[in-house]
Amino acid sequence: MAEAQRLQGDLYTAQVHAIAAGALTLYAAEPARQAQELCTIATAYFTNADYKIAATLYRLVLAIAPDMAVPYMNLAAMCVAAGFPDDADACRQAAYRIQRVFVEQDEAAAGARRVLLLNAGRNSGNVPIEVMMPTAHWCRIKYIIDYAAEEEDAQLPPYDLVFNAIGEPDAAAPLVERLARFAEHCGRPVLNTPAMIPRTQRHLTPALLAGLEGVYAAPCLRHDDDDSAGLSGRIADAGLAFPLLVRGAATHGGDSLQRCDSIDELTARLQGKQGAHYLTSYHDYRSTDGHYRKYRFIFIDRQPLPYHLAISSNWMVHYFSADMKAEPWKSAEEQRFLDDPGAVLGGRAMDAIAAVARRVDLDYAGIDCTLLPDGRVLVFEANASMLVHHEPADSVFAYKNRHVQRIVDAFQQMLERRLSA
Repeated sequence: MAEAQRLQGDLYTAQVHAIAAGALTLYAAEPARQAQELCTIATAYFTNADYKIAATLYRLVLAIAPDMAVPYMNLAAMCVAAGFPDDADACRQAAYRIQRVFVEQDEAAAGARRVLLLNAGRNSGNVPIEVMMPTAHWCRIKYIIDYAAEEEDAQLPPYDLVFNAIGEPDAAAPLVERLARFAEHCGRPVLNTPAMIPRTQRHLTPALLAGLEGVYAAPCLRHDDDDSAGLSGRIADAGLAFPLLVRGAATHGGDSLQRCDSIDELTARLQGKQGAHYLTSYHDYRSTDGHYRKYRFIFIDRQPLPYHLAISSNWMVHYFSADMKAEPWKSAEEQRFLDDPGAVLGGRAMDAIAAVARRVDLDYAGIDCTLLPDGRVLVFEANASMLVHHEPADSVFAYKNRHVQRIVDAFQQMLERRLSA
């Protein structure tokens, strides 16, 4: 393979395959070591999103050691990125038939506390475990519980506490009884109580937050199949009106999100689509300057901490597409928000957001929201599937890092309190 790529002029790929061939030769008498070395090389390319090379090497690993789970897991992630969900599911099933417990620890961190992370193999959501529980301080034991038989619960490595990392409410809902039985018998503190997660599904959020002063969540309907018969009546009965925002269940970050201005447009959008979709009444939330703003707070032990502000000229606000870097006034406004959110949003809005944090009632969660002209807080979503990450030290957004660290520190302090209790 290396020689073929060299003859084609692709010296980069040729060098990769030469490295892999070297590993095969060096450990020719040790197939298990061969597979592990190749898997390490493949994972380096996977981490750098060089998926073509990573996939080639992972398939070579599986030819040598078909009982390794990691190649299947990462092949599944690549299939998702490429838009092949059925192939991704087949890879996941292959991985978790082989292995359901994964221990992640830093060998230099002897004596680190041991946390058991409850995960769903298909979709756990965006809980930022790597940021909140770094292996420098924690031994992470990931348990893919939806693929595990209940008798496996008693065979787990020892752990000090449990964190339910299944923050995606659509993924958590079918597992609620299984998770509840585990929590009842594990004998350890369980954070992000499993039964509380499904309450945060998008169509349940308006009822969950009902009665909170200064809080508004737009009506939302869950559409569970592609049968459009009677859809207009269901929309009216649920109190929705066009335009509607349509998105697939268990998606975030604008994935699959589309605005439909009529029943014909909505029917065309849903035609042939499998799985559940959420239909939400669109609410114009432009600020007086014509821009759209989305604020994110992270809830640590029911206390809101500011994480970011994205400002866009488009109603579909994403931090990565909002030209935050290109327009310095936006990052300047974000800095003011992070330093003193109350001064930006006002006391009424801060009280409303704090009330949402208490009503959601999770150890780790968050809210994406905005401030309406009448002073109310419009809630886009409030759940545990909320990403947090540090920025590179040389990034123009490095000013966010001290606020990110404040969130991480608050999370660590909460864990220590639970362990002490």
